[in-house]
Amino acid sequence: MPHVPIRSAASHPRAQARAVSLDLAEHHGRTVSAAGLYISLVVIYGWFGGMKFTAYEAEGLISLVGNSPLLSWTYSLFSVRDFSSLLGFLELSIGALIAARLVNPVYSLVGGLLSAGLFATTLSFMVTTPGVTVPELGFPAISVAAGQFLLKDIGLLALSLWIAADSLAALRSTKA
Repeated sequence: MPHVPIRSAASHPRAQARAVSLDLAEHHGRTVSAAGLYISLVVIYGWFGGMKFTAYEAEGLISLVGNSPLLSWTYSLFSVRDFSSLLGFLELSIGALIAARLVNPVYSLVGGLLSAGLFATTLSFMVTTPGVTVPELGFPAISVAAGQFLLKDIGLLALSLWIAADSLAALRSTKA
């Protein structure tokens, strides 16, 4: 019986290129994904934090902050604009701490924890702000302006906790 060579998939140039691409994606995918997650939260904090210095944004916070048992007292200490500016400074600082992961993971660990605290606080507004739910439509209907705006904070809270955990893992791996 004559010998017939059997060509494996690895001997085909396309299959080899695909294998190399998958290896690269597997090898660099986590790094690229992690960088994307850090960058996305930094952009969000930069944008949201910068907006807090505008009258438009300050006025938009009144119903959220004014109805919150956790934060309503701040309006007795600060004007609406001053509180919004302080919040903007906090948000810009958190964004800077997260971006400082490039310098030292301890910064992004602190930033991730502060971010998680901020998003946990904003999620509490879902319970305290009138108009978040739309009772006439039944559960799970929520309003577009307040309800859907706040609901995204669940994902941002999870991302904040992931950043804190990733930063802690990086700190531990450098000490080992």
